Amino acid sequence: MTEKKTILLGAIAVSISAIFWGFDGIVLTPRLYNLDVAYVVFMLHTIPFLVMNILLYREYRYLKSFTGSDIIFIGLIALFGGAIGTMAIVKALFLVNFQHLTIVVLLQKLQPVFGIILAFILLKEKLGKNYLLWASMAIIGGYFLTFGLHLPSIETNKNTIYAALFALLASFSFGSSTVFSKKILLKYSFKTATFYRYGVTSLILLIYVLISGSISQIYVTTSLNWLIFIIIALTTGSGAIFLYYFGLTRVKANVAAVCELFFPISAIVFDYFFNNAQLTLIQWISAVVMIFAIVNLNRERTKRLVAKKE
Repeated sequence: MTEKKTILLGAIAVSISAIFWGFDGIVLTPRLYNLDVAYVVFMLHTIPFLVMNILLYREYRYLKSFTGSDIIFIGLIALFGGAIGTMAIVKALFLVNFQHLTIVVLLQKLQPVFGIILAFILLKEKLGKNYLLWASMAIIGGYFLTFGLHLPSIETNKNTIYAALFALLASFSFGSSTVFSKKILLKYSFKTATFYRYGVTSLILLIYVLISGSISQIYVTTSLNWLIFIIIALTTGSGAIFLYYFGLTRVKANVAAVCELFFPISAIVFDYFFNNAQLTLIQWISAVVMIFAIVNLNRERTKRLVAKKE
């Protein structure tokens, strides 16, 4: 395969995975609103993990070679990227009751703002000279995307405020997970990291749903719920993650960042066609500003990391 075809294949893979995530956040996960959040997230990790056990059972061989540090970082990835992050974004999607799904999904894109600052604290990576500019622009864009030109009111915007806060918690958690993942990916493949992330997350959430009693939700899970669980497991869940990493190994980070724009774009399109939801003019402008700032954050960081390697 020529280099051009390889890059094209990688770009298509990243783009499709981004569209999958947009479809998941707008169409699939919100339709599980009749179930408990922790139970939903438990199933969203356990079903894909059971499938992985069929395809990736050889990954268990690494259990013997894991160091204490490896176990800690895998646990942190599962806790933040799996349990806390996913529960936060699912809770946010449930709170808005199909009214502001696009806003919740786009706020999740603030992840690099937190990821870069955590990399600065934990990995000693230098902050770009324009970090504060782009980060501030992204956060301000996120604010106006959520509330428009109006001041938020706890009485009239209660669920929107809570949803926004949960979306920001998800962004922070996923950003943290990205930083912790770098430590693991220095030693192990993305397949190994994904396998144990889903496995440990399933274990953490199994303990939680057993203690909280929400495991009993299995008796009220409808046939439609099961169908959505299976679709997510095979496509927008672990399937999209593998597709994303497949593409990421074939394209440069700046190309991947552009392809990932299909995530917010597809979210807006899906929300319009499935939920008849539209952004106001100020929200459109805010979304563009926020995404522009995030793209520049990623681009600046990529250039700095490439220069460091050279």
